[in-house]
Amino acid sequence: MLFKQLFEPESSTYTYLLACEDTKQAILIDPVASEIETYLDLLEQHGLSLVYSLDTHVHADHVTGAKLLKERAGSKAVLHRNSGVPCGDILVTDGCLLRIGSIEVEARYTPGHTNACTSYVVDNMVFTGDALLIDGCGRTDFQEGDAGTLYDSIHNQLFSLPDDTVVYPGHDYKGRTHSSIGHEREFNARLGHKQTREDFIELMKHLDLPYPAKIDVALPANKACGNVDADCKK
Repeated sequence: MLFKQLFEPESSTYTYLLACEDTKQAILIDPVASEIETYLDLLEQHGLSLVYSLDTHVHADHVTGAKLLKERAGSKAVLHRNSGVPCGDILVTDGCLLRIGSIEVEARYTPGHTNACTSYVVDNMVFTGDALLIDGCGRTDFQEGDAGTLYDSIHNQLFSLPDDTVVYPGHDYKGRTHSSIGHEREFNARLGHKQTREDFIELMKHLDLPYPAKIDVALPANKACGNVDADCKK
């Protein structure tokens, strides 16, 4: 399997390229619109055909590259069915499987940061989007966020994976590239140390985070698969 972790610095977003080296079929997880040329160059460099672009949720901090990739690489946009994105080509539910060559991608529904968050498991790796971050988690104060739901999602869908499962998050702001389920279950600042559900809900209630800087542009664009001409409404 070919694997590349890519980084968009303005929003500190990680995008992941995975490809079957036999069939040359590929997927991109959480592509960013501004980085399209980088993705297309990588695909050409390795002789890959992009089959799917997977968004872990409807992002509020950057515009997805799904629309541009569909137009220029012929890929299909994949999101959870609760995303409210009518232009999605494939709307997954919990347990859905996608295949590219010998690679199997399992969708695990992990709502709480948003109502449509989905993590993707590939072999001993899990791509958690904004649900589980390294030493943290996604905020729960907008886009149908709910702290109790997020706690349940992480414990039931992610912390139930083997300890050595490698965690690849949607963002990191300190230069860290990956972690492990065992490490996060034990040491995550918000969820580790046997943190109770009630304590987690109380902690998330008092984060006092600023309004997301790009949400008024990114959210309507992403509900249209990355169409920046979509009406921008608060």
